[in-house]
Amino acid sequence: ERAGARLAVIIPLTILAIFVVLYILFDSLKMASLIILILPFASMGGVISLFCSGEYLSVPASVGFITLWGIAVLNGVVLISSIRAQHVKGGDFASALQLGCTQRFRPVMMTATIAMLSLIPFLFATGPGSEVQRPLAIVVIGGLFTSTPMTLIVLPIIYQWIERTHHFSAIIKESRRF
Repeated sequence: ERAGARLAVIIPLTILAIFVVLYILFDSLKMASLIILILPFASMGGVISLFCSGEYLSVPASVGFITLWGIAVLNGVVLISSIRAQHVKGGDFASALQLGCTQRFRPVMMTATIAMLSLIPFLFATGPGSEVQRPLAIVVIGGLFTSTPMTLIVLPIIYQWIERTHHFSAIIKESRRF
């Protein structure tokens, strides 16, 4: 119960800290909000994997969620940073989006794959400590199965939608000026 009460404080603080770091990194509420959208996708996979495995939300599973969020956000930062860098170099947003996604596909996949593969032994552990290792591994592996495709597919789509909306708003503001 004490651990659960602490987690009720630590988890929201962790999410807030991630958001603040993202804001500092990108100097944009939009970009920080865009990347923080990965957390529900990652969490969904963690919850589904806990349910399918018959495990329950425990302290080790909660630590697994925090770990999962870190990996998922890292992948989002890698992808969005690449897209933004391509866009700043010049050219239209569509080509920057395509080039950024193409260039960062392998690093995002490798980060997720290595994290999953390194935790597989924890899934089959039976000795002392396995009651801690197993739920953590289940959450991280399951969460990466959902967050990685969402990072590579859904995140660029949402980013493109945000850019279009921003571009459209700028056009309206400019037309009102005249």
